[in-house]
Amino acid sequence: MNWLSVLFAVAWVYVVTVLKRCKLDFWLFLVGSVGVFVLCLLWLEPVLVVPMQKAVAVVSGLLGELTGVFESYFQKGMLFIQNGGNSLSLYIDFECSGIIETLAFLSLLWFFPVYRLYEKIVVSIAGILAIFFSNVLRIYLICLLIYFFGDGIYFYAHTVFGRIFFYACTIMLYFLVFTKSHIIRQKVGAFHYDSNR
Repeated sequence: MNWLSVLFAVAWVYVVTVLKRCKLDFWLFLVGSVGVFVLCLLWLEPVLVVPMQKAVAVVSGLLGELTGVFESYFQKGMLFIQNGGNSLSLYIDFECSGIIETLAFLSLLWFFPVYRLYEKIVVSIAGILAIFFSNVLRIYLICLLIYFFGDGIYFYAHTVFGRIFFYACTIMLYFLVFTKSHIIRQKVGAFHYDSNR
């Protein structure tokens, strides 16, 4: 943590308090979310990335070993896929850990004005778990494709199919957490979805 990040944090807190006092909700959401995300990347990401890499390797390794598709060496964050005479090792790195997606979700959620505090806590936990297990299933899908079609499909499995699957899961999560909840709780004149069940 250097002095520039501390200076950024102080300036960000000041701007957020001014926006809150002025009741500029959109700008509060925008500045608050982006600021929390940047600060989390600077301060939390270096601490959380290795445990998340190992957790993804452990859980996806359990799936792989249960189905006999691949083995996990979670201490090193490695997955070992053997297909006939060929074998491939996958390293769960920064990108595969899901840390960026998790921090982005939490940053948006904590400045989203629809939820109450206790709801934000519950939705945070559920969202972290949903992103984590979506990421685990993405890794499993990549390994499954490599197991059945060989290491020649690695690029497409990782770059195309894995990402499409993960982003589809993330879009569903964002729809449920942000879009659907906002529609349900909006109030237009005397009409209010939340009380008309």
